[in-house]
Amino acid sequence: MHPLLLHNGRIVSTAEKTLSPGQVGFMNGWGVFSTLRVAGGVLFAWERHWARMNRDATLMHVPMPSDAAALERDLLTLVEANRAFEATLRVAIVRNRGGFFEGLGIERDFDTIAFTTGLHHWGSSVALAVEEQARHSNCRFAGTKITSWAQNLTWLERAKSEGCDEVVLLDEQGRVSECTSANIFAVMDDGVWTPPLSAGCLPGVTRAVILEELRVPGVQVRERHLALSDLYSARSVFITSTTRELLPVALIAGQALHRNDEVRERLQTAFSAFRSAYSQGKRMQPSPALAGGA
Repeated sequence: MHPLLLHNGRIVSTAEKTLSPGQVGFMNGWGVFSTLRVAGGVLFAWERHWARMNRDATLMHVPMPSDAAALERDLLTLVEANRAFEATLRVAIVRNRGGFFEGLGIERDFDTIAFTTGLHHWGSSVALAVEEQARHSNCRFAGTKITSWAQNLTWLERAKSEGCDEVVLLDEQGRVSECTSANIFAVMDDGVWTPPLSAGCLPGVTRAVILEELRVPGVQVRERHLALSDLYSARSVFITSTTRELLPVALIAGQALHRNDEVRERLQTAFSAFRSAYSQGKRMQPSPALAGGA
């Protein structure tokens, strides 16, 4: 983590004591968050991240800032303060009130916290473990990105102890849902497929860009339910996230997969071009700081 963070509009040291056990969201994981790629000093796909956080916050009864542009300005101030122009940024909105154990002297309904860190090198491919009954696709909270993240971290820690990098999470019907912090795609003879949101997976921003924005000649990307057997028989499999972009999968549960990477590489090229165009377009607009001035 970089030395400075954002706390309720203030840039402070990460060593500063700013939280209280009486803030119920921190004790109960009652909040929403998103992880963004900072590219050329721009918050890539900010509008998509903001929209998803708002959707999840409404579902989870988490109060949100009312002004997306003001929060964007604050986040860019953090980027500038940390000189984090090519980085990863995480922003969380955490509920402060509610329940029996709300502390005394709580003055805000929610806290806004954000921090940055350097880009992580994930390697050239990943190995995945498998976890059954890990997503309940019919749960009303399926697909929400909330700060109650301990289950995912536990699965991931166990996978790493077994020599894997991530985990394929199956839903209650044994269908492929997602990974702990990534969506998953399979390149088949009839196109590129990813599980639908009805499989309980997170509506990832990278996933959405691939489905909705990228146009690669001869490549169709669509949704359908996938079984583990589909992943084993696919021409290739890759996972996607803000920090990984499109990363190939080499093994699942110790079984080597096919590695015809041509389609994934073409999609990665198109994704990189889309991100560059987005960042360039943002840089050509008036900065949020100027646009939000008096």
